[in-house]
Amino acid sequence: MNIADLLAPDAILPALKAQSKKQLLQELAARCHALTHISERRIFETLVERERLGTTGVGSGIAIPHGRMSEAKSIMGIFARVESPIDYEAVDSQPVDLVFMLLAPENAGADHLKALAKVSRLLRDKGICEKLRAASTAEAIYAILTGDKNGTGSAAA
Repeated sequence: MNIADLLAPDAILPALKAQSKKQLLQELAARCHALTHISERRIFETLVERERLGTTGVGSGIAIPHGRMSEAKSIMGIFARVESPIDYEAVDSQPVDLVFMLLAPENAGADHLKALAKVSRLLRDKGICEKLRAASTAEAIYAILTGDKNGTGSAAA
């Protein structure tokens, strides 16, 4: 499983404006709805439900909100860089500015966990996070996330 399998080039939000965790999750749900046509409200509710179990703010300015939905056809991601870091109630209490949302089918099981692990490993790399924070375009962010020097999304991450 590669990041390019989870993330489409049009699923990058390079300068998301959000003042709160709730607003951030609403913006992610809106973009996800635009890409999948799944109910924006259902996506938002799924993400909020997961947050109630414990924060998906994993530390170092990174959050990986995720959830499973019967309406989802495949595992898909959305990456957002938040313009001004927000309080996300992260495990280290640090504000969040890099967010990789994952939405998986209800029956995704191990694949959902593999996708989470893949994203988590990628975003634990301090060098990659520095590049993501410095990148100025969605294309550059996509290339960093997918490990693709050419911007085609075909490289393994």
